[in-house]
Amino acid sequence: MKTRCSHVLLWVKDIHQAVQDFRQLGFTVDYATKEKNAQHAHIWFSEGAIIELLTSPSNARYFKWLIDVFAGRGAGRRMIRWSQEGEGFCDVALVSDDFDNDLSVMNREGVQTGRVIPWRRTKPNGQKISFRFVYPRSERLPFLVSPYNPPQYPQKTDHKNGANGLSKVYMEVSEQDWQSVRRLTDQDSIFNIKPGPTTKVTGIEVSGLKENLDPTLLHGSKINPAN
Repeated sequence: MKTRCSHVLLWVKDIHQAVQDFRQLGFTVDYATKEKNAQHAHIWFSEGAIIELLTSPSNARYFKWLIDVFAGRGAGRRMIRWSQEGEGFCDVALVSDDFDNDLSVMNREGVQTGRVIPWRRTKPNGQKISFRFVYPRSERLPFLVSPYNPPQYPQKTDHKNGANGLSKVYMEVSEQDWQSVRRLTDQDSIFNIKPGPTTKVTGIEVSGLKENLDPTLLHGSKINPAN
């Protein structure tokens, strides 16, 4: 497999408050869709992995069966878990330039997945973005996405706090997920994994940060300057 980290997902209760807070922290934050009804926002860098802020309906648990029908077994548990665990890092996505081949490799090696979902978004400026994604049935394994079409990386980024790249993703991985997570992430040195009781992202490092960030504005996440 030739996957690499696409983005870490940070679940927040109020997407608009979170965008305001991360902007106060010195990040440039872009809504993924029109601001009024947005559920996703991005912190872009000129290359590499990014940070995605997202929210979801508080009543998502009532639609678990519908989510499973749409995205395959395990998708409902995954999306419900995001909100049930509260604010903080909730997931991590891997991007593949050879999506279909890497998905086949995952399945051959025992990582069962749900349905491949083609997705479209319309940015605030009206541009149409398309991509595909698929969730493993095991709800805590990283999921697979295709590159955005058209590409979305800006030529340069201007974060007032000096941030210029996501340099490290720290994960704890349970014994039952260890082999799969190692196989999925071993092509990207950004990942630092260690054994733990539950598979999850525990924190990230961002290169270029001029100072430590105010934890009261981080919505449960741990973001540190790169060493």
